[in-house]
Amino acid sequence: MEDLTLESGLRDLRRTRYEHVHVKSIAAIKSNVSNPVPYFLLGVLAYDHKNFSKAEELFKKAATLDPKEAHYPAYLARLSSELRRPEAAEEAANIAAGMPIHDGYLADMIGVVFSRTGFHERARDCFQKAVKLNSAQPNFFYNLGASELFLGNFGNAKIAFQSATALDPNHFGAWASLIALDKQTVEANHLDHLMALHTKFKSDEDAAHQLAHAIAKTLEDLGRYQESLEWLHIAKSEKHKKYGYDRESGQKNFDAAKATATIRKGGHRTDTTTIFVMGLPRTGTTLVDRILSSHSKVKSAGELNFFAELIKSETGTPSNLVLDAETFAAAKNVDLAKIGKTYLERVENRMGPHDYVVDKMPFNFFYASLIAQALPNARLIALRRGAMDSCLSNFRQLLSVQNSFYNYTFDLDDTAFFYRQFDSLMERWREALPSDRFMEIHYENIVQDQENQTRQLLSFCGLDFEEACLTFHENAAPVSTASSVQVRQPLYSDSIGRWKKYGDRLEPLKTALGPLAD
Repeated sequence: MEDLTLESGLRDLRRTRYEHVHVKSIAAIKSNVSNPVPYFLLGVLAYDHKNFSKAEELFKKAATLDPKEAHYPAYLARLSSELRRPEAAEEAANIAAGMPIHDGYLADMIGVVFSRTGFHERARDCFQKAVKLNSAQPNFFYNLGASELFLGNFGNAKIAFQSATALDPNHFGAWASLIALDKQTVEANHLDHLMALHTKFKSDEDAAHQLAHAIAKTLEDLGRYQESLEWLHIAKSEKHKKYGYDRESGQKNFDAAKATATIRKGGHRTDTTTIFVMGLPRTGTTLVDRILSSHSKVKSAGELNFFAELIKSETGTPSNLVLDAETFAAAKNVDLAKIGKTYLERVENRMGPHDYVVDKMPFNFFYASLIAQALPNARLIALRRGAMDSCLSNFRQLLSVQNSFYNYTFDLDDTAFFYRQFDSLMERWREALPSDRFMEIHYENIVQDQENQTRQLLSFCGLDFEEACLTFHENAAPVSTASSVQVRQPLYSDSIGRWKKYGDRLEPLKTALGPLAD
C-alpha cells in the first residue's frame, strides 16, 4: 500500500476518499505520533464535514509538529477567515506566506485569505505566485484580476480577467468583471457571447445571476435602459425565490435598533477619533471614505465588521445572525465602554496607531447610537441619496449573496420597503444623537458643491482643510467595493437622476416609495 504523504492524502481528499484517508491517517499516527501529516489530513477531513473546532485543533497540532510546512498555517488561515476571525486569519496567512510555496493552489488559498481580510497587496503577491506556479488555472488569474482591480491597477486587472476567459471562455465571473470594468459600446461589446453563455448556464443559479447582471450592464451602457431593467429582474428572480427578504424580521431589526437610542454616560475615551461612514450601499460611502482618507491625518480601515461582531459576542444571543432584533434588545445590558476599548484595540492591531481612522462598513447605521455610547470621540456620518436613485443603484448592483443583509436587493418592492425603514431610522438618529457627533450628508450635494461639502465634512471631524481631499481620485489606497473604478475618477454627475432614463418602468418603485420618491 502506498505510504501516506501530504500530496497523496490531499489528492485522495479531493476525490472524497474520506474513509480511505481516515484509515490511513489513524494507522500513521499509531506508527508515529509525531508525524504531522495525518493530523493535518484528518483536519482537512473534519473541515470538509464542517467540524470546524476539530479541524482547528488538528491544523494547530500539525503546525506545532512541523512549523516549516506552509500547508498547515494556510489551511488554518482559511478556516479562521471563514469563521470571521480576521486577526487570526491574517496572522496564520502571514506565517504561511513567509514559507517556501511550490503549489499554485496553496498560494491562491493564502491570497484569498488576504483578500478577505482586506490586505490586497499581499493578496496580489500570492495570486501572482499562483499563476507563476500554475498558469493553466483560470481561477488564479481571476483572483489576481480582482486584487489588481481593488488596487486600482485597471490595466493589469483587465489582462488578468482576459487571461481567465482565454483559458476558460465560460468563466462567468471573469466575464462579469470585464464588463463591469469597461463601458460597453456599439462597436465593442460582448452581448451576443453573454447571451449565449446565459442560455448555456441557465440552470446554474450563480452563473445565470452574474451573467444576467453583465447583460443588464451592457444594455445600460448601450442606452437600452428598459431592456436592461428586464435583465435585472431576470438576474434577481431566482435569488428572490431562494433568499427573499423577510420584511417582518426586517421591521423588527429596525425597530429594535431605534430602541437603543437612549444615550448612556461613559464609553471608552481615547485620543483616537474613529469616523464611521455609513449608509445604504452605492450611495456614496466609498466616496466620503476616499475624501476623508486623502487627508494627511486620516487612515481608512476599509469596511470593518468589528463593532457588530463585538455587540453579538458580548450579548451572547443564540441566533446565528450577527444583526437581529434579539441582539439589539440584549445590547442594553452590555458594557459598551468595554466594547469601545476592544474595538479600538482591534483596529490598532490591524492598522497601527492613528489619530483618525475611518470605518466605512455601510450597515453600521443600525448601530449608530450604540457606537456613539461606546466611543464618545467617534464621529458618525450617514450618507443620503435620492430615494429613486438609491433603490435603483441597490437593485442594479451585484451584491454578495453570502450576506443576508443584502437580500432586500433582490426585489424592487423590498428595496423600497428597506429604504423607507432606513429613512425612518435616520430620522430617529437625527433626533437622538448630538449634532456634533452625527451628521447626514447628501451624495448629490457633494457632487454639485464639492469644496464646501468637503470643508463641512472635515470641520465636523475636527480636521483642517487640505487640498488633497478635493483630489481624492488620486488616493492610491486599495478599494474593495463595487465603487473601485468610480472613486478613482474626478466627480461626475451622470448617476444623479439615473432612474429617469428607465421611463415608466420604474413607476411601481415610485409608488412603493410614496412621498419619499419626490
